Formats: sequence, structure tokens, C-alpha cells
Amino acid sequence: MLKQLFGSGLKVGDAAPDFSGRDQEGRARALSDYRGRWLVLYFYPKDDTPGCTAEACSFRDDRSELEKMGASVLGVSVDDAASHEKFSQKHGLNFPIIADPDKTITKAYQSLSPLGVANRVTFLIDPEGRIRDLIAWAPWSSYAKTVAKRLGRLLGEA
Repeated sequence: MLKQLFGSGLKVGDAAPDFSGRDQEGRARALSDYRGRWLVLYFYPKDDTPGCTAEACSFRDDRSELEKMGASVLGVSVDDAASHEKFSQKHGLNFPIIADPDKTITKAYQSLSPLGVANRVTFLIDPEGRIRDLIAWAPWSSYAKTVAKRLGRLLGEA
């Protein structure tokens, strides 16, 4: 039951499911675009809600730290591109957000909640396309700092 409400059925070591979609600016994005570098792929329930806004703003504020570690940030929710565009502009988001209204990507990552929105879960995907870590919960306002710490540990293992 908890996997249905939080997180994903995927696990560390699994190959990251391939995906493609369009971001808030209409640009095509795919897993293959990130091959050779780390990807922070985070799913969130809904644009412009308090928790999702705090989480997105934490990624906005800490994106440069993640990039210094060799990672790109990419958000996904089931909202449409127009909603993502408004959300991104309103909060000055500096990373792409994929629109997944048909829920294809969210389902592929086994992150669709019973409520029909994405669970809040983040996948750290290595340069070879494998899931190296999953974060199913962290405080919203410091979510990116939690991700950076976990990524730092993984980089220390390499």
C-alpha cells in the first residue's frame, strides 16, 4: 500500500525506463539526452501547490550545486505544458519540466498514485542509465539539498 501512496515499484539497480516528452517550452526531452551524465529525475503531484512549489524552488535554488556534481535536473508531473509554463514562469524555474498528461512516463516509472497524480519521488540515474538511488520523501523546502547529499555519496563511491 505504501508504494501506491509514496515512491515507486522500481528499485536501485534497475535500468531507468526510457522516456520522451515535451517540456514547458515545447522542447523534446528523452532519457537518451542525458546519457553520459547524471540525471536527477523528479516526479511531483501538481503545479503550484504548496509542497510542489517549495520542492521546485529548492531545485531552482540548488541547481548549480547539482550541475557542479555533473547532474542535470528534470521534473515530471501529469499537468499539461501550459500549466508547466505558468508554474515555471511564476517561480523562475531554471530547469525543464516534462508534461505527462497521458501519464505514460509516470506509469513507466511506477510512480502513479491512486489519485491519478505522480507520487513525489526522485530517481538518481547514473551516466549509463541505471537507477542508483530513489528518494521517496524529504522536506520540501530542502529537497534538493537532500538529493545533493545522496548524489555526493554516490559520487564518493565511484
